[in-house]
Amino acid sequence: MGRIKSGEFRGKTMSAEQAATFIVDGMNVGFSGFTGSGYPKAVPGALAAQIKQAHKAGLPFKIGVFTGASTAPEMDGVLAEVDGIGWRMPYQSDPVLRRKINEGVTDYCDIHLGLSGPLTASGFLGQLDVAVIEITAITEDGELVPSSSLGNNLLWIETARNVILEVNHWQSADLLGMHDVYYQPVLPPHRIPIPITAPGDRIGVKTLRVDPAKVVAVVETDAPDRNTPFKPLDDQSKLIAAHLLDFLRHEVAAGRLPRGLLPLQSGVGNIANAVLAGLLDGPFDQITSYTEVIQDGMVDLLDSGKMTVASATAFSLSPQYAEKLNDDAAEYAKRIVLRPQNISNNPEVIRRLGVIACNGLIEADIYGNVNSTHIMGSRMQNGLGGSGDFTRNAYISSFVTPSVAKGGAISCVVPMVSHVDHTEHDVQVVITEQGLADLRGLAPRKRARQIIDKCAHPDFRPGLEEYFERARRVAAAQHTPHDLREALGWHVRYLETGSMKP
Repeated sequence: MGRIKSGEFRGKTMSAEQAATFIVDGMNVGFSGFTGSGYPKAVPGALAAQIKQAHKAGLPFKIGVFTGASTAPEMDGVLAEVDGIGWRMPYQSDPVLRRKINEGVTDYCDIHLGLSGPLTASGFLGQLDVAVIEITAITEDGELVPSSSLGNNLLWIETARNVILEVNHWQSADLLGMHDVYYQPVLPPHRIPIPITAPGDRIGVKTLRVDPAKVVAVVETDAPDRNTPFKPLDDQSKLIAAHLLDFLRHEVAAGRLPRGLLPLQSGVGNIANAVLAGLLDGPFDQITSYTEVIQDGMVDLLDSGKMTVASATAFSLSPQYAEKLNDDAAEYAKRIVLRPQNISNNPEVIRRLGVIACNGLIEADIYGNVNSTHIMGSRMQNGLGGSGDFTRNAYISSFVTPSVAKGGAISCVVPMVSHVDHTEHDVQVVITEQGLADLRGLAPRKRARQIIDKCAHPDFRPGLEEYFERARRVAAAQHTPHDLREALGWHVRYLETGSMKP
């Protein structure tokens, strides 16, 4: 019987090309997938081919695409390449799709990941016509074993009119038992407290449920997740990690954190992975994590015994670590919990557990406002993701970044960010390779002094100091002094000359 143990579902197996015919122009489609894991591997490509043929015939064919987060070229990329995505949410990282968004071909709605599911369930974003969900297996009872991410899969299955399942034989059959699928009312006034008081608490079931009548197709695949290797740790990343670890040691010594810290949340990327690598050699034991994604560094912490449990909604692993986890999935299932993203990113749970949040940024200004999404104020990079869910509700919210970009032509610390994703009210700690600015309890002028002195690159520090002093002379008031005529001058200078340097 293989992976499809239910006779009712085996009778619905077909090719990806046949399954894709259930999707037509104007539909909203909810795809599984989160940070390149657990996305459908076959149906999107078959659908892209049908969209291309329709366009050649002069027929319209665009769909609305709902996901958990970013996916991979085999999903977002192939659909964007044929101009098949009319509307997209909530997070993306595909270069082709990014280009289409910035060209205005695709409308992109950048939504907090924790809100994307409830907004869909409310009907505000329109009816979800089809859900295309990758799973690992179908049990004899017709229940679905999730694959390497849960994301919004539960809500897509519940709200879509029709469901297409991709059963991926590459995903380990031993993933059964790793997931904690919590069925609860997601909309007011029916919401109830989420009974999680520790990162490893299991409050749901192991599998997803689906009404068999909604399942119109089952497609079998055997393709790996598109996992991207992390860059080797460089000196800059190590310095950033060291500053954060020193800060955590200080918080423990001050009695504001327990010796095992509080649950960690780590954004995706090389710097975040460097922080996790630093924890491997650090003094902290019995570490836990309540986050969105599990990266290589977190697997190393679990293997070492320093981390006892990791809760997330998906994996974001290098190819080597993806194979490792596949090989030992049954063992990792004892210490890893994968949850739906409306639970992993839920403000109630994040606040209760006292999560320590660590996320990346594009630029921060001297008062602590953070831009995570836009280049030069207009060009979308990837999106907000779940950083807002955690930043707004964390016990400690920190942001990490190199102090400069583009070979030193751009300062990542600027007088005023060109786009605001996280306001100064939510940002507590800013860290670059230069140092760490602890902004807690500081008035804006003192925040500016901390960020300029401790985070800015020496090449740009004099210019920031000059701006700050000029702003204090000409501003309408002294609480948050700005010279509005000059505040965005650094960005204008880059657009005109290719460098922020005077």
